Amino acid sequence: MKLPIIISLTAAIAAAPLQLGATTPTHSTVYASIYSPSIPAQVTLCGKSIDLDRVDMYERLDRELTAIMYTHGSTLLVIKRANRYFPLLAPILKANGVPSDLLYLACTESLLNPRAISPAKAAGIWQFMPSTAKEYGLEVSDEVDERFNIEKETVAACKYFKRALAKFGDWPSVMAAFNGGMGRISSELEAQMGSDAFDLFLTEETQRYPFRVIAYKAILEAPASFGFKLAADQLYFPRECTTVEVSGPVEDWAVWAQQYGITYSELRDENPWIRAKKLTNKAGKTYQVRVPSRKSLSRKSQHKPIYNKNWVAR
Repeated sequence: MKLPIIISLTAAIAAAPLQLGATTPTHSTVYASIYSPSIPAQVTLCGKSIDLDRVDMYERLDRELTAIMYTHGSTLLVIKRANRYFPLLAPILKANGVPSDLLYLACTESLLNPRAISPAKAAGIWQFMPSTAKEYGLEVSDEVDERFNIEKETVAACKYFKRALAKFGDWPSVMAAFNGGMGRISSELEAQMGSDAFDLFLTEETQRYPFRVIAYKAILEAPASFGFKLAADQLYFPRECTTVEVSGPVEDWAVWAQQYGITYSELRDENPWIRAKKLTNKAGKTYQVRVPSRKSLSRKSQHKPIYNKNWVAR
């Protein structure tokens, strides 16, 4: 019975003239201010000054800074996670002669998520593919995947960085190679007669890659300058752990975890390289298993060091 009314109203609306801006709002609309990040004339990366006078380089960094700055949730998580993982990663980079600015490459790769897996099956904080991981000495199997072992994967990443640096001689090209492959960057440098990765026309992802690293460095060195304000207790803190060596099989990791006073979930969270409920370990390999203290698993009792004071709003 209501159908004629609906048709009548629809017809009336269709017949009405379109008047853009004719309606006066009954209340004021207030929008948040949107700021474009300031791009400096030059930046420093791995101890080398990079001039941004070139229009293409200025615009590439502007793109990455703008994107990361306004991807609020992900960027906030990176800052929080950095307080937990930079203290673990930085000493390994230093011990292997790799500049600390490569920490920001890990941010670019995985948002500092040690359990990250890409659609292409790259995994871990440094996002190694299975074949590359094995080439650099990491075990990848159904029961153990050392791409998720933060310390071992970082050592493997350092080996890659040093090998690439010996090949290319500059860190931006090393970064591009980490994304696009050494073979690709080497052949393109020759084909395009470029001096480094900044001179190359590459796939968009690889061409953007060094600028994403630079952008993460800029934001994490001074988050407040980009509008990020965190209280000290909002950061994520390193867990205090004891290391237990396992040289034989483990029939059930859940039972093993209970014996050390933690849950299976806490065991897996601290040791994401464990990929199954059991460990066959026919070769008798020795694995370092991290067991978090109960104190470090409680927000009330955990130790709360701050890696970079600039991460905390003043």
